[in-house]
Amino acid sequence: MSLKFADIAKSPKDLLTDDYSTSQTLKCKKSAGPVAVTIETGRGEGGALTSKIGTKFSYGKLSIDKLQATASGGQVLETSLKVAPNVKVSFKSGKGADLGIDYTQGNLYATGVLDVVEMSKFSTSACVSLPSGIKAGADATYGLSGKTGVTAFNVGASYATGSLFGVVTSVNKFSSVNLGLLYKVNPLITVATMSSHSADNAVNLAAVGGTYKADFGTVKAKYTAGGVVCASLIKEVAPKVTLTASGSASASDPASTFKYGLGITM
Repeated sequence: MSLKFADIAKSPKDLLTDDYSTSQTLKCKKSAGPVAVTIETGRGEGGALTSKIGTKFSYGKLSIDKLQATASGGQVLETSLKVAPNVKVSFKSGKGADLGIDYTQGNLYATGVLDVVEMSKFSTSACVSLPSGIKAGADATYGLSGKTGVTAFNVGASYATGSLFGVVTSVNKFSSVNLGLLYKVNPLITVATMSSHSADNAVNLAAVGGTYKADFGTVKAKYTAGGVVCASLIKEVAPKVTLTASGSASASDPASTFKYGLGITM
């Protein structure tokens, strides 16, 4: 199965980053025929509520992947169009605007993205998935104005065998490498770790954690660089209603550094 290079480290990264929040949010999803509507409301530090409303739908080969209005008056538009069985063209606008193309053929997934507002850069990537369980690829960014030429170039590879998954990616033109590991201990317990390695710092632990699928919900916990401990509970409290409660604190001073988050999705 082909995979986008940007997602090559998705498995351990998602386990160590998703569901950890220190904000209070409510997300409501509703389908109105072929149109899906989502309203997201968040509570700010002063207690004020801010909302954003979005929708997505398809018409023929054209997909409106996101059409969103924010509380600050901004708009987000993401569209995609299948121009051929293996080619998809996309357009994304928000703070800027990007025109992209995705090409898949067998085990190859290639992408290209052009900044169409400032015409400042062009980014591309390619990833190949091999039957052995290895996925390998690279991405590059070419500056079109100001600093021209190749401004970024990275490579990466992942390998999955049985319950073990490992991924190595370079950062900032090989100035350092990131290592991600994920291991499924059993159907209920999964552990993961992310770390970076460079000539100046041989080992820099970014995070280590795990998830446990208990009878009362899914429990996640992690320890991050700087000595911060985080935990979360994800539970379906009613049909199609999910509650996510999370908290974080410094291991050296938990009383004064404790923060919590609460999210409901329905």
